[in-house]
Formats: sequence, C-alpha cells, structure tokens
Amino acid sequence: MPKENLSPYFKRLNASLKNYKQAIPRLLIDLDALDRNLAVLQSMLQAAVGFRIVVKSLPCPALLDYIMAKMDTKRLMVFHQPFLSTIAASADAEYDVLLGKPMPIQTAKYFYQTLNTNNTTFDPFRQIQWLIDTPARLQQYLQLAQGLSQKLRINLEIDIGLHRGGVPDLDTLRTALQLIEAHPDFLEFSGLMGYDPHVVKLPKIVRSQEKAFELACDSYDQCKAVIKEEFPNLWHSDLTFNGAGSPTLPLHHSARSPLNDISAGSCLVKPTTFDIPTLVAYEPACYIATPILKKLQGTTIPAIEPLKGALNWINAAHQQSYFIYGGYWKADYYYPSGLRENKLFGVSTNQSMLNAPLESDLAVDDFVFLRPQQSEFVFLQFGNLLAIRHQEVVEEWKLMDEN
Repeated sequence: MPKENLSPYFKRLNASLKNYKQAIPRLLIDLDALDRNLAVLQSMLQAAVGFRIVVKSLPCPALLDYIMAKMDTKRLMVFHQPFLSTIAASADAEYDVLLGKPMPIQTAKYFYQTLNTNNTTFDPFRQIQWLIDTPARLQQYLQLAQGLSQKLRINLEIDIGLHRGGVPDLDTLRTALQLIEAHPDFLEFSGLMGYDPHVVKLPKIVRSQEKAFELACDSYDQCKAVIKEEFPNLWHSDLTFNGAGSPTLPLHHSARSPLNDISAGSCLVKPTTFDIPTLVAYEPACYIATPILKKLQGTTIPAIEPLKGALNWINAAHQQSYFIYGGYWKADYYYPSGLRENKLFGVSTNQSMLNAPLESDLAVDDFVFLRPQQSEFVFLQFGNLLAIRHQEVVEEWKLMDEN
C-alpha cells in the first residue's frame, strides 16, 4: 500500500472497528490486498507447477478455504499434528496433504489412533505424504505401517544446502529408496521435498543468490536422477517434487526450477519478516488492531517522576502516553507513525505503554495498528480473525485449534 494511502485507509478502518460489536485486540485479514497477492502469484506460476498452501502460515480453516478456491488447489503443507487432525476431519477426496517436517513416530501413531472416522471421503493413507528425513525414521514408519496393515506414502526430505537435516547425500538417499522398494505392501514413494531459504539469506560476499540457487537446483536434480535411473520402479509421473517457500518463491517461477509442487503461505499476507527484495510485488494483508484504553499527557515513569519534564524535552515522542489493550506481540507498530513502546516503563502483555508526539491525534477507544513479524505464531494469539473488505468487517473466522 503506498504510504500516502495509509492515513485514509486506517482512519476508515478505525471507524469501522470502533463500531464493531467487540473492542479487543484483533487480527485482521484484508481480503482486497489478499486478492491482489493471489493475482501476483497466479501470474507467475508455471502451468505445470502445482501450488501447495502452507497451513502454519495461514492457520485458519475459512482462510484456507478462501485461498484454495481462488487458487483452484487442494494441496496443503501441514507442520502440526492437531492441524492435520482438523483437516482430516473435514477434507474431501481431492485433498493432498504433505507434512512439512518429520513427525516423531509417536505423533504419527497418535494421529491414526485418534482419527475422526466420521469423515469417509478422506483417505488418510492415500492422501497424506509423511515427510521422512533419515533411514532410521523410515524404519519406524515401516513398522507403523505394518502395525496398521496399511500402506503409507513417503516423501523424502533432502538437504539441498540449508543443512537443517534431511537426506544429506546420494548414498543415504539410495539406502532410503532401497528400503521403500523392498516393502511395496507398506511403503509407497511419493516424492522429495527440498527447502532452500538460505538462497536469499546468504550474504552476497559469501555466495551470490544466483549461485546459491543454481547449486540448490543442481542438488535437487541429482536426487531426481538417482530415482529415475537407479530406481525406475519408484519413478512415475505423479511424484511430488516440492520446495520453495515464500522467500524463494519468485525464483522458482523460472524453467530452471526442479520443482513441480511449490509451497508458500506467508507471502500472501506478508508479515514484516517478508519485506524482502524477492517479494516486493506482494503487499501487506494482515494487521493487528487494538484499542487505546488510556491517554496521558507526557510520560511519567515510576520512581523518577521529577524527570517527566526532562524526558518530554529530550524526546518529543514522550509528549503523549497511551496504554493499549494487550501488547508485547511479535509485531511492529505501523499506524499511526511515531508510536513506540516505552522500554523504561517496560513491555506488557496486559497494557503496553506507547509514546507518541503531540501531533498524534489519537483518543481513548481509537485503534492502533501493527504488522505481525510472522504469521504462524502471531495469528494463533487471537481467538478469531476479522476478514475485512473496503475497510469494513465482513466476516469473523475461527483459527485452528492447537491441541
């Protein structure tokens, strides 16, 4: 959003929220901005590449439904077993769920033990790809499959330069593939997942983005070649070769990418951590709004009350104080400009103290606005999120249950 549009935008939003039924800290999703971000994504995706929504970045069933409909996809990436259980309870036969990190075997067992059997349209054996990072974990999942008398789909995590785990070399990949090939009644190879955020995070003096991307793609291609050339029985056209993530999403719009399945989520709402060059085409679509409870002239700090005048003189930002409903979120104050937490008073999750210069015209019951630094953790701190369109609340959506 251009800076000149911030004031009228947030003034209209402030007026809308002041008239809403409940004045508490809220997480907002701007559907207009979200639609524009989805259009950017659609314009860049190659026709042969599927889009997979990262659930941890958008942990709201109604929001996921909205994006799935807009993007014509039912591919999800899930990082949390309770979210997987929630999705499995209502998903239909077209869903394809890829785990985004390896689950401890006890967690996988618990998922199947507590599975909601009322949903007969979702097959938890055919429609879930379990992510496996080591031959040892693969052996555990083989034993689970044998105990369940069911075949499990296995996607292998490969290390393509991030070095956060996953299959580290081609020999280890061969060992895992041999185990899958030896147990066709219980294990089905479904593809690979290679995550590459290091590509855009490495300092240029260490390695250029172009070189890092090329090396990551080469590593991925080598793994694909091993499957195709040495394990032809496991190779087929429906294998999932997943990767990317919001930071490197635009890089994989090129033909050089080895992927046929791209995951992203955060870029669609763009928290401040994702204000990076590769995502310049995307715009913020999520905000925290919270009401002002108290307004005071100047800044008074306990035990140093006589210094009130000096504090206000030294720093114009101390000329007004506001106490807001809540605070201490992993977020940055965004509107109005000039707001800042008072570090001397101390941050609070109950009533944070903000300072502002005299030109700030906020009053009690007005709202201040923040941008989350990330979505997956911050979103879950709010019971429901508000979907807004044209700065008006249009729907209230429940967030995922973490338990």
